[in-house]
Amino acid sequence: MKRFALAAIAALTIGSSAFAGEQYIDGTGFAVSGYDVVAYRSLTQVPVGEVQPAAVPGRADIVAEYNGARFAFASEENREMFLKNPEYYAPQYDGHCAYGVSKGGKVPANPNLWRIVDDKLYLNITKNVVGFWEEDIPGNINIAEGNWPGIEPDEASERVIPNFESSAPEGR
Repeated sequence: MKRFALAAIAALTIGSSAFAGEQYIDGTGFAVSGYDVVAYRSLTQVPVGEVQPAAVPGRADIVAEYNGARFAFASEENREMFLKNPEYYAPQYDGHCAYGVSKGGKVPANPNLWRIVDDKLYLNITKNVVGFWEEDIPGNINIAEGNWPGIEPDEASERVIPNFESSAPEGR
């Protein structure tokens, strides 16, 4: 019985990676619209209800591949940190809007509408959505975590981010 349980767990683990979803990519051709995902960790996160500092643009000549997407970085050091542990730095839900996932769908996310919760990076689509997200961050994460396995294999969103145009990555 124990062997059967271990075999089932192994099969599910192997199978789940085969169904991994695609990273959200916008018109820049980069994940997170060309912003440096490692740099979020050095920004001062503000209290709920306040506007977060702007994301740090990556550079088009400092990139790494992960989850079928190109990520841009502001420095070689940030790229090296990312390559050592991409799961830690990459945004949750393949870069899709966290609140959107809590509502059961994949929609794009604005890299300037971010929050790190329990050491994980979450992005959202609009300032209004951030307000809904922040009304109950733990509850929304809990719902999103329940929804994600069912929608992760779906294709990445092809929609554009409303009221946002990326200036990143620099040098493109």
